[in-house]
Amino acid sequence: MHPVCNALPASDYHAVKEFILSGLVNGLAVGSIYALIALGFALLYKSTKILNLAHGELVLFGGYLAIALTQFVPFALAVVLTLLAAALLGFTVERVIMRPLFGQPLLSVIIVTLALGYVVRGLMVGIWGGSTRNFPAALPGGILRVAGIPIQSVGVYSAATAACLLLVFWLFFRYSLVGIAMRAAANEQLTASTLGVSLRRVFAYAWAFASMAGAVGGILLGLWLGVNFALGFVGLKALAAVILGGLDSIPGAILGGFTIGIIETIAGGYIDANIIYGFKDITAFVVILLVLLVRPYGLFGTEHVERL
Repeated sequence: MHPVCNALPASDYHAVKEFILSGLVNGLAVGSIYALIALGFALLYKSTKILNLAHGELVLFGGYLAIALTQFVPFALAVVLTLLAAALLGFTVERVIMRPLFGQPLLSVIIVTLALGYVVRGLMVGIWGGSTRNFPAALPGGILRVAGIPIQSVGVYSAATAACLLLVFWLFFRYSLVGIAMRAAANEQLTASTLGVSLRRVFAYAWAFASMAGAVGGILLGLWLGVNFALGFVGLKALAAVILGGLDSIPGAILGGFTIGIIETIAGGYIDANIIYGFKDITAFVVILLVLLVRPYGLFGTEHVERL
């Protein structure tokens, strides 16, 4: 579920140049949305040390709920209501499911998030079905040219929105009291707790913001590509972005999102057409394998060395 650049024709300089530019432009566009989703993934891990394998289902939740709400209210209001519902879902999951597991083995917590993801996915598909659903025309259609490369206008608008939201999130975590508390807890939980920071409140905020980031990603991808159950697998692509950048590095996760978008788009245009059909769908997982083999802590993650 992503745009691809045109398959590479004969070895011609201009064709190669256009192919690469097309891959970069489309890759940056979809990568900006991946980066936003990965931001929520990394924020939650950095704040709570929980690897949320249900993050993709938060993307799915945002896309399906927003489409359903547009049948009753204007698109802008549907987006606002979806984000509020996503935040409430995040708070509820943290309070009802995650908080009782505080102090339990990490593997148990990860398995719970995996089970939660299957439950949410099953509910979404059961309520709205598995067929692709499209938003009403909320944004101007047509084709725009970016650096001379044609791209769907809705993709440009979605990418621009994702980039703006990344900036808003960064400013919030940099300057707001809640953001400062979350960063303090992420860097050193014990010290932050002794200074009066409520870790439980920070964990609740982290789940809420991660849910909102996932829901926004679902809406933006849904506007561009439509919504169906496969949208939930975008969470695994966000995981690839986070692993590439480093699990405990939010800037690394954002950069990883852009990188995955570019690699996936170019793979969809060349490898799919010339070598292995369907390779674009496994590109993110190939990246996970390579990064874990070569640099397990990611490009910008903190290396932890355990001595026996």
